[in-house]
Amino acid sequence: MNPIGNLNKIFESRIRLGVMSVLMVNEEVNFNDLKEVLEVTDGNLASHLSTLEENGFLKVHKGFIGRKTNTTYSITKAGEKAFKGHITALEQMIKFSQ
Repeated sequence: MNPIGNLNKIFESRIRLGVMSVLMVNEEVNFNDLKEVLEVTDGNLASHLSTLEENGFLKVHKGFIGRKTNTTYSITKAGEKAFKGHITALEQMIKFSQ
């Protein structure tokens, strides 16, 4: 068995890996909180969030708090399954290399 073949290329980016990690343990997170936790710029985060959304791994919720826009993100069932598979493949790689 070759565990490297089970890695998901979408999660190779440290930012996308970080986004998915945060969303796995939080029901939803807003854009500014993600930006702060991951220490990235608006544009950088937005492009990675778009990639995750386009692949069906994130749900985007746009709303308002008062007059201010509030965008939150949550993980989809497909995203949860794909990310768990990626983590399992990483764990197998670690075990395989020992």
